[in-house]
Amino acid sequence: MAATMAATAQAKKTRASEAPQSQVTAVDLPHVTALDLPQAEPTPAMQAYFQKCRDKIGFVPNVLTAYAFDMAKLEAFVAFYNDLMLAPSGLSKLEREMIAVAVSSENKCFYCLTAHGAAVRQLSGDPVLGEMMVMNYRAAELSLRQRAMLDFAVKVTNASHTIEESDRAHLRKLGFSDRDIWDIAAVASFFNMSNRMASAVDMRPNHEYHAQTR
Repeated sequence: MAATMAATAQAKKTRASEAPQSQVTAVDLPHVTALDLPQAEPTPAMQAYFQKCRDKIGFVPNVLTAYAFDMAKLEAFVAFYNDLMLAPSGLSKLEREMIAVAVSSENKCFYCLTAHGAAVRQLSGDPVLGEMMVMNYRAAELSLRQRAMLDFAVKVTNASHTIEESDRAHLRKLGFSDRDIWDIAAVASFFNMSNRMASAVDMRPNHEYHAQTR
C-alpha cells in the first residue's frame, strides 16, 4: 500500500513538472487572498476604473481584485477610498498616506504597509521617510503638526474611547480645522477596517509595490 501511494505521488509530481506553464494550477500561483471567491462580471464603470489603474500605475491593485467578487462592494470601496484619499481636503495626499501607514503599522497589516509605504515614498520623494513611517513614525523627523495628526490617528486606532475635547483642541492649536479633524479620524477609521479585512483574508500586495521609489 505504502509503495503504491509513493509511486502515485511521484507520478503526479512528474506530470506536474512536465506540464506546460499554461496548465499550472491556481494553487501554484501567488494568491490575492486565501478565500476562493470567483470574480463577478465587472460593470462598465469598474472595467474603466481597472483600465485607468493599468494606464496610470501599470497594474490593478490587488485590493481591488479582492473586492471584485461583488461589484456592489467593489464600487462602494472604490468610492469611499477615492473620496477619503483623493478628494479635496485640508490634509495633503501625503498626509493622508502617512495616516494610512501609521495606522497600518499599529495593526501590522502587511498589505497596507507595503502599498501605502510605497505611496509615502513616492509622494514625499524620500525613501527613508517611507521606511521610517512603516517601522515607527516616531523615529521620523516630522513637523509638530504631522506628529500631532499621527498621534491622534493612532489614538483612534488603539483607544478611541479615550479621546477627549483636549485631543481635538490640541489639533486646533496646531492649525487643523474641524473638517481636518474629521478627515484625520475618517482616514484612520477606514484603514483600521481595511487592515482588519486584509489580515483576515491574507490579502497579498502586488509585487510591484516593493520596488517602487527605492
